[in-house]
Amino acid sequence: MHEDQIRQVRRFNRIVTQHVGALEDSYLRRGRPLGQARLLHEAGSDGIDVRVLRERLRLDSGYVSRLLRSLEAQGLVRTEAQTSDRRIRRVVLTEKGRAERATYDELSDDLARSFLAPLDPDQRERLVKAMAEVERLLRMGEVELRFEGPAGPAARRCLERYFQELAERFELGFDPARSNSASDEEMTPPAGFFVLAWLDGEPAGCGALKVGDGITGEIKRMWTAPSARGLGIARRVLRMLEAKAREIGLRTLRLETNRALTEAQALYRREGYHEVAPFNIEPYAHHWFEKRL
Repeated sequence: MHEDQIRQVRRFNRIVTQHVGALEDSYLRRGRPLGQARLLHEAGSDGIDVRVLRERLRLDSGYVSRLLRSLEAQGLVRTEAQTSDRRIRRVVLTEKGRAERATYDELSDDLARSFLAPLDPDQRERLVKAMAEVERLLRMGEVELRFEGPAGPAARRCLERYFQELAERFELGFDPARSNSASDEEMTPPAGFFVLAWLDGEPAGCGALKVGDGITGEIKRMWTAPSARGLGIARRVLRMLEAKAREIGLRTLRLETNRALTEAQALYRREGYHEVAPFNIEPYAHHWFEKRL
């Protein structure tokens, strides 16, 4: 990266922190700093696990604990242990906390309007589009990919949401028991590998590689959470699986997909996969692809 790019990022950061009042002791004149206000926002109407809160905001546990203690002392939140696992703590807004969060929402809307008010309609549109692009690019950099076991709770949540979406989108629904296998054993080394994408402390996508005969492998279980689409997660997962395939000596990768998954077909073609004759009897497939490594 170039020095002028770094200087531009720093200038942008200074302007944004000044505009939003991040340096003020009383953010939006509510008597508390931005950190406490942000925790109220993240807790939302349903609450949030402390672990997820830490990972989403990338804060160490000691700092989060201090922020929560202050909010508890103000009567805005309470921290509860989960009945199923006492080690898991969840932050929940009190009635007073929900009212304060609503006030922050109103004041934040006013702050956003103050950004737009001095601009003409064309300038407003340009600013909003630029902000959306900056947000998308920054979010792309926040995605973390990990090789993990397919039987873990996060992986199971990802796969269950994947199966649910296929059932909704396929003409005849989807039953994983009828589909060609991608069992936990087949997605666990050395028989295979499973990748999880993480964003904001939650699983946001997945993909798997079946090693097969050691020459030709299969790509399976490619999925991205709807809330994380447009961030290039599927492409990164696919490339990570391809890198692993090359590392272990596979020469060819294959995959199949349903005609309803047009975005998946477009991704595979962009990534160098070409359509071939059916190589299996997957009941839900309409297109078969192959790529030489």
